[in-house]
Amino acid sequence: MAYIRVKRGKFKVEINKKGYPRVFKSFHTIKDAKKFAKEVESQMERQVFEDYSGARGITLKEILIKYRDKKTVNKKGVREETSTINFLIKHKISLNSLMRLKSHHIHKLMNELGSTRKPSTVKKYVVIISHAWRVARKEWGINLPPENPCDMVTLPKVNDARDRILSKSEYVLLLESCRNSHLNILEDIVVFAYSTGARQGEILRLTQNNIDYEKKLITFLDTKNGQDRTIPAPDNVLNILKKYRFGKKVFNIVARRLRKHFKIACIKAGIADFRFHDLRACFCTNALLNGWSIAEVSTVSGHKDWSQLKRYTRIKPADLLDKINKVNVVKLIG
Repeated sequence: MAYIRVKRGKFKVEINKKGYPRVFKSFHTIKDAKKFAKEVESQMERQVFEDYSGARGITLKEILIKYRDKKTVNKKGVREETSTINFLIKHKISLNSLMRLKSHHIHKLMNELGSTRKPSTVKKYVVIISHAWRVARKEWGINLPPENPCDMVTLPKVNDARDRILSKSEYVLLLESCRNSHLNILEDIVVFAYSTGARQGEILRLTQNNIDYEKKLITFLDTKNGQDRTIPAPDNVLNILKKYRFGKKVFNIVARRLRKHFKIACIKAGIADFRFHDLRACFCTNALLNGWSIAEVSTVSGHKDWSQLKRYTRIKPADLLDKINKVNVVKLIG
């Protein structure tokens, strides 16, 4: 049953019905108060009433902080995601309560970020807000509307597929440049990546315990997709690994220093628009061009979804010229 009383110039509605939490709300006019009371009582009668009052006092900032401290800390990309969340926490959008957060707030944020950041980066900010909202609703018991405000906006189209692999001559130039680098292990690391398709993090975390020299196998632990991966070690890679048999880690270097010297080597070799991760694409492409099946490539590269190999197989029409000439052509007999 609804009660309406006047307090400090406002009309305060109180609805108390068995089986539902008490509902309180104040209005400036008696008309609005009666309308609200009638709507809520009708929803309770039809058993469709949802009480969102608990979410009105909770801000997006509070949810993001809890998400950062409870969820992000357990992710592999904890540093990057923490930085993203900290930016959002300081942004004015985080001052909105969860009930006041609307799609136009998200859209305004996207426009602001889009002026200085790439579409893929803008998308990451929105995805974090969206996931924090869902976790708050499904796991933390905060009663929120089913419509996530992030679902009401169109995310920017991301096209970050790269089409850059090294030609044979470029690879020779790169190795020569690495050989003359101030980082004396750079050439070996580049050859390792080019020959195995391993990710930078997998290479730098590799320890002697992960190498079986007798069976010629290398195991990468806790990879990007959350699983261990064992690959066959080619002879040139085994020769490299034998040079670093002393010490726990095979390549004792931090990623930041590796990227710095790799970039310098590329510049000195005259190789433009090439990143260390592109060495992985080189491996996948070379393997496919040498007749490997997609299943075989994915076993070594660690791609769980075979369709993802499309972005790493930089096969161009010119690469297939020799193969197409070898195709048997059936001649029609007149």
